[in-house]
Amino acid sequence: MLLTFLKERISWIIFFLTLQVWLNIILTLDVAFKDVSLLYINMINAIAFLLFLVWRFRKETQYIKSLQENLGVESSFDRLQEVFPEGSSSFEKKVTKVLEDCFRIGIDELNDLKVKHLEEDDQIVSWIHEVKTPLTSMKLMIDSLEDSKMQRKLELEWLRIHLLLDQQLHHTRLSSLEKDYIIEQVNLKKVVYQEIKELQGWCIQKNIGFDIDDLQKTVVTDQKWLAFILRQIISNGVKYSKENSIIQLFLRKDSVGHQLLTIQDFGSGIRQADLPRIFNRAFTGTTGRETNASTGMGLYLAKNAADKLGIKISVQSKVNEGTSFILQFPLKNEMSNILGR
Repeated sequence: MLLTFLKERISWIIFFLTLQVWLNIILTLDVAFKDVSLLYINMINAIAFLLFLVWRFRKETQYIKSLQENLGVESSFDRLQEVFPEGSSSFEKKVTKVLEDCFRIGIDELNDLKVKHLEEDDQIVSWIHEVKTPLTSMKLMIDSLEDSKMQRKLELEWLRIHLLLDQQLHHTRLSSLEKDYIIEQVNLKKVVYQEIKELQGWCIQKNIGFDIDDLQKTVVTDQKWLAFILRQIISNGVKYSKENSIIQLFLRKDSVGHQLLTIQDFGSGIRQADLPRIFNRAFTGTTGRETNASTGMGLYLAKNAADKLGIKISVQSKVNEGTSFILQFPLKNEMSNILGR
């Protein structure tokens, strides 16, 4: 801050040096001042000017420091004085007034945006629920078809629409996940089997089977959001698995005692260059671009939901060999720290 102050006051310094040079010229040329000590006068003036600069630096930077210290303070209209110091000079008071006006305008605009965002979220959720009604009717019509070949094709397209709507619904609710969870002991096998059942038509069409080891364990989490996370990962595995292949699911423990659920497919795999970015928003990767079947949102939403529930997701993959997603569930005594963040 000192260098900034000196740069800002460079005109003062130049003005002082100019006066000193002019004073020295006058005292040198005027014989009436031949007995005056120039060194003494220059030292006195330099010390006085230096003390003046120190005083101005302390006084003028005090206001800036107060602003910087309160920069991260959350405030509202009735607490503006906690953010913006009153200021000692009339100029500082005018600066404070301008900052408060800008702050009020910003708060008003931010509140308007929040209201619009909430209204849009409500509209999206309402629209999704409205669309689900005709989708349910369509499913009943599809189930009643006698042409089994046509039935399987329509079931697959219906499932894709259903998954996209479900993805959008959870995307809308993700920002308020902290208000929409129930932490309990969840039977992992029950949730996994339910999600596989949802994808049954797709798996039958691609002739994909599941090799499931003992999942009769419980984990501490929210059942609804865990189901959503598993849905994204398992559907991703089905999407990129080759026909007539299997997807393996098995459970083990690490050295600390965390339950580790591995979901392994033997599909196209993920390039090493793409691995660090697969959880990025709207990232489709090389495989997604080749198939035009990826939105790049499923894994992004799954990772965000998992982070909020303290579930760590890691990925291992080799091109043309398959991909393994490993979910590490938190221990019961870790949940209070995770949910309190």
